[in-house]
Parts: sequence; structure tokens; C-alpha cells
Amino acid sequence: MSTVVRQIAIEKPRWAAWSGALVLIGLVERVFHAGFDQAATDLARHRGAGYATEFVADAYGDLHLFSFLSFTIMFGWPLLAFAAYRAGVLGRVRAAALAAATVMPLGVLKGTTAWSIVAAAGLCVALIPAGLQLLKEAERPGRRTFGLASLGAVAVGALGYLSTLG
Repeated sequence: MSTVVRQIAIEKPRWAAWSGALVLIGLVERVFHAGFDQAATDLARHRGAGYATEFVADAYGDLHLFSFLSFTIMFGWPLLAFAAYRAGVLGRVRAAALAAATVMPLGVLKGTTAWSIVAAAGLCVALIPAGLQLLKEAERPGRRTFGLASLGAVAVGALGYLSTLG
């Protein structure tokens, strides 16, 4: 997504800034929802499905920071698709596929639906060709860069494991 935004910015910087910001904020909202999903799953495992169901039902309508930002994910993808089309970054088909990401169900405990499959497929159609092109054009990393990246990956893995220890 960030590469598409960068490419849009060459021709349409304001469109890139607004559409990129909306999509990014919307993705952060999705991370929040995933956290709630994880908490509900843990409640079911530790306290039972009945307790988890009751808790989620009671808390479902509560206001939270991201309640006010739901519009970002709903408008971000179509705006990004429109901007990418207007800037000549994506053609009609790939721009429409990118806009299809807006049908991904929004909220807590939505699960997989036909709409989520359509949205994920749209993202694939829109972004995989750009990713492959980027890989093809990218400079190959040298030994030093590869070594540092490998060391960094091991460090992140170790820190991730340490984080689970409490």
C-alpha cells in the first residue's frame, strides 16, 4: 500500500496523502478489532464460551476511540483506488479490485464471509503485480545487508519470545 501511495504522490500528492492516511488509520482500527477478537477468544478458553459470549454482547456497543474512525476504512480504499487510477498508477481493473477492499466486514468478531474473500482477492489482484514488479526492479542486497537483516530478524524473534514471558 505504501508503495502505491508513493507512486500516486509523484502525480497527485494531495490525493496520495489523504487516501494513504485514511487507509493507514483504517488498518490501525482493524488491528484494534483483532485485539478484541483475541481477547474474546482468550476469555472463551479461560472462562468458557458462555462467559465470553455474554461479555462480548455486553461490551459490543461501547464507545471506543476507533468508533469515531470507522469511516476511514470505509472511504480509504475507494479513495486510494480512485487516486491510483487518476495518477496512472493502476488501470481500471486493478483500481476497481483495490476499491473492492472496502467490502471487508468491519468490526469485532466478523469472521470470514463471502465479502471478505472478495475484498482479499481484490487486494491480491491490485497489489501483487505491483509487488512483483517492485521485486524485479529492486537492487539486490549485498552480503553485509543480508547479514544485518538476518541478525535483525533473529533479534526481533528473540525479543518477541521474551515479550511472551511476562
